[in-house]
Amino acid sequence: MHSLQPVSKLIYMLSVPISVSLNRAAAKHLIERYFRQLTEGCGNGDCTNEFCASCCDFQPLDNNSAAAKALELFKINAKLCNPSKKESDAPHSSANENTHLDSKMSDTDVFPQKEDFSDVHYLTENSVYRILSFCEEKGDYSALVRIIGRVFSSAEVLMKSFRKDEPNTAENHDSCKPPDADKHEKQSEQTSEKMGASSAAALPDEGVNETFDPCEVTVDICAVRRVYDRLLTIDQAEAAFVNALIYLTPNMELDLEYLDVYETNPDYLNIFIIVLENSNLHSPEYLEVALPQFCKAMSKLPVTALARLSKLWSTYGLPHIRRMMETFQQLITFTVVSNEYDSENLVNDDETVVAATQCLKVAFYASIQAGDVDVEHNEEDEEDPESDELTLHELLGEERLYMKGPRVDPLERELGLRPIDSIKPLIPFEDFVNESLNEVVEMDKDFTFFKVNAETKFSFQSCPFILNVITKSQGLYYDNRIRMYSERRLTALYSMVQGQQPNPYLKLKVRRDHIIDDALVRLEMISMENPSDLKKQLFVEFEGEQGVDEGGVSKEFFQLVLEEIFNPDIGMFTYDDNTKLFWFNSSSLENEAQYTLVGLVLGLAIYNNCILDVHFPMVVYRKLMGKKGAFLDLSDSHPALYQSLKQLLEYTGNVEKDMMLTFQISHTDLFGNPVLYDLKEQGDQMPVTKENRQEFVDLYTEYILNKSVERQFKAFKKGFLIVTNESPLKYLFRPEEVELLICGSRKLDFEALEKTTEYDGGYSKDSQIIKDFWETIHSFGEEQKRLFLQFTTGTDRAPVGGLGKLKMIIAKNGSDTDRLPTSHTCFNALLLPEYSSKEKLKERLLKAITYAKGFGML
Repeated sequence: MHSLQPVSKLIYMLSVPISVSLNRAAAKHLIERYFRQLTEGCGNGDCTNEFCASCCDFQPLDNNSAAAKALELFKINAKLCNPSKKESDAPHSSANENTHLDSKMSDTDVFPQKEDFSDVHYLTENSVYRILSFCEEKGDYSALVRIIGRVFSSAEVLMKSFRKDEPNTAENHDSCKPPDADKHEKQSEQTSEKMGASSAAALPDEGVNETFDPCEVTVDICAVRRVYDRLLTIDQAEAAFVNALIYLTPNMELDLEYLDVYETNPDYLNIFIIVLENSNLHSPEYLEVALPQFCKAMSKLPVTALARLSKLWSTYGLPHIRRMMETFQQLITFTVVSNEYDSENLVNDDETVVAATQCLKVAFYASIQAGDVDVEHNEEDEEDPESDELTLHELLGEERLYMKGPRVDPLERELGLRPIDSIKPLIPFEDFVNESLNEVVEMDKDFTFFKVNAETKFSFQSCPFILNVITKSQGLYYDNRIRMYSERRLTALYSMVQGQQPNPYLKLKVRRDHIIDDALVRLEMISMENPSDLKKQLFVEFEGEQGVDEGGVSKEFFQLVLEEIFNPDIGMFTYDDNTKLFWFNSSSLENEAQYTLVGLVLGLAIYNNCILDVHFPMVVYRKLMGKKGAFLDLSDSHPALYQSLKQLLEYTGNVEKDMMLTFQISHTDLFGNPVLYDLKEQGDQMPVTKENRQEFVDLYTEYILNKSVERQFKAFKKGFLIVTNESPLKYLFRPEEVELLICGSRKLDFEALEKTTEYDGGYSKDSQIIKDFWETIHSFGEEQKRLFLQFTTGTDRAPVGGLGKLKMIIAKNGSDTDRLPTSHTCFNALLLPEYSSKEKLKERLLKAITYAKGFGML
C-alpha cells in the first residue's frame, strides 16, 4: 500500500484554502481518492481516464508527484473513477456525513475494508479489542490501521471516543484483555479515586456546563492508557497514529484560532487528553512533523482550557507528568539543535520552539500543583498610591517600557498559583531549564519583546522557568541599564529646562570613618525627595581620596557598609555560629532607617551588578518575594528550634504530661534577659496537647519568623523595593535565584577562574611563579579555596555564571621577599611578589589568606 504521508503534508500546507472552499474532512477524503487513483488505479482494465493508473496510457508517478497531482486534480474538479470493486455499495457512516461529496463517497472509499466496521463511529476500549481480535485472527492489521486513521484524524470522532459512560471492556471481552490488564485496572481504580472523577458525563451536544470541576473530564483516561499500551506494540498502529495526528492538528489549530470551539464545547479538551497519553510522542517518528503541529494547536487553547489541563495532569503522578515534561523538552532540544539561529534568524520566531515552550508551561504548573504548595502565608504588599499626573515617560510614549509593578502570567492568574507558592514541586525546577535553548536566546532582542512587543512577539522571559539564572540575569541587566540610561536622559532634559547642571549618576560622597551615617543620610534624602535617582548608576566617592568609580570603589563601599552593619556589637542582626547565618534582632535598639539602608544596599547591589558578602537564611529572600516564613523555613534559619518542634509533632507519648509545655514561650533580649510571650491570650494557662500541638508549632513559627521581626523586616523590605519595585526581578527569579544574584554561587570552579585570569606587571600565564601559583591553588581544600576567594575578592562566592565570569588580575609586586601577598578586593586584584620557590609561595599565601582579617586586604 502506498504511504499517504506526502498527501498529509500537502493538506497541512494548504489547509486554510481547503477549509474555505469545502469541508476539510471531505476535502481530505477526496484528495486521497485522487491519490489512490493516480497510484493504484480503479481496477478497470478498460479505463479511459487519463488521470487513472489503470488507463493504458498513464505514466506512473512516484508518491510525491502523485500527491501534488492529486491536489491539482482536486482544485480543477477532475474526473474521478469509481472503483470496480463493490466498495461504493458499503453502508455510509452516519457520523460526519458530507453533502459536498458525490453520493457514492464514503469512508470505505478512502479506507477499503476487508471487514465491515462501519458501526464504529467512535472508539471505546471494547471496540478496540473487538477490532484487535479480528486482526489477530486474520493475521492482518489493515482494518485496525484504517480505524485508527479514521478516528484519530477527526476531531469530532476522537472527542466522542473513550467515554467514561461506555460499557466496560472487562464485562464483555475478557479474552481481549491485554496481558497486564489486571495491573492497569488496579491503576485505573487508584487514579479514578485520586481524581475524584464521576463516571457520568454530558455528551458534547448537551450544552456547556458552566460550573464543572476542572479535573472532571468525560474521557476514561485509564482505558486510553490500556489501549495505548496494547496498540503501541504494533508497528502498523504506530505509523497510523503518526499519520492521523498529521491530518488532525492543522484543523484543530484553525478551529481553536478562528471558531472558538472550546468555548462552545469544553469536551474539545478530550482530544488533547487522549493524544497526550501516547507514550511514544517523544520518538523520532513524531518529532519532525506530528508533534510540532500538535504543540501549535495546543498553544491555541484558551487559558481556561490550559488551566484545566494543568490541574488534570497534577493528579496523574510523577511518571506521567515527567513524561509530558520530557516530551516537550525533547521537541525543543531537537528543534534547536537541528537549526541555526543568529541575530537575524531568532529562536523567538521558531513556531515549534515557541509552541513547545508554551505547552511545557502547562506541565510546569502541574508539577507545582502536584507537589507541596502553600498558597497562604503571603506578605502584604504595600501599594503605592496612583498619581493622576502624567509622568515624563508617559508624555514621551515610553510608559510600557517603564511600567510599574511585576506582570502576572495569565495561566498563573487562572490557576491562582505562583511559583513562589511552591514549597517543593513534584519535578525539580532545574529540570524545566533547557540549556540548548539558553545557548541560542538573544537576550537583548528577547528583552525588547518582553517589555515592548509582548502582544506581537514571543519572549522567553514570559516563560522564565525554561531559562537558567545566567540568562535571566542578562535580561535583568538590560532592564537595569535601560533604566539607568533613561534616568540619565531625563536628568539631561530636566537640566535643560531648568538651566541646572545635569547630574546623571547616583553620587554618594562618604567618609570612611562615618560611612554608615553619611550613606544613611544621603540615601534617605534621595529616597524621600527623588527616589527615581536611585535608578541611576551608582557613583561612590570617598572624601579626601582621588579616583574614578568604575565599579571597584562601589564594591568597596558595599563591603565596608555591610561589614559595619553586620558587626555583632551593633546588634542589628544576630549571628548563629553553627549555621554562619544572620537573622534580624527582634530586640535591636536601632531605628528603622538603619534596616531600610540594608535593604537599599541589597537592592542597589542587584541594580549595579555587584556581589555582596551577605549571609541570610533562604526565608529572608522568600519574604522579600512575597511569602511569610513557615515551619519548614526554620530548618535553615533556626535549625535547633526546628528539630525541637519537629520532635514535638512526631512524639507518640503523652505530650501534655511529658513535655509540660504551654502556649507561653521564652526568648532572650539584646542583653541576654529572658522575655516571655503569649502565643495566645492567657497562653501560660493553656497546655500543649496532642490535639493542639500543630497550632502551637504554627503560632511559634509565626512569631519567630514574622511577628517578632515585623518592624525590622518591613523597613528592610521597604528599602529593597525602593530600588527594585519596577524591576522584573520578582517575576523572573525564584528566592534561591535572588540569593545567587546578591551573594553569588557556592560552586567554585577554579579551572574556569584560571582560564579567565589576567596578568600585569611582568607576569604572564607562562611565568614559572604563575604556574606554581595555580598548582598550589588547585591543591587547596574547599575551605582554603574559599579563604583565598574571600581574600582576593571580598566574598567567598562566585558570581552568577561561575568563577569564569570573575575578572581577576594577578600583578607582580616586587621580587623575592618575605612580605605576604596583598589584594585590592574592589578590583579583584592579587598583588603577588615573585617568590623564589613554590614552597615559599604556598607558605606565604596560606598565611595571608588565613590571617587576612585586619590586614592584607586593601
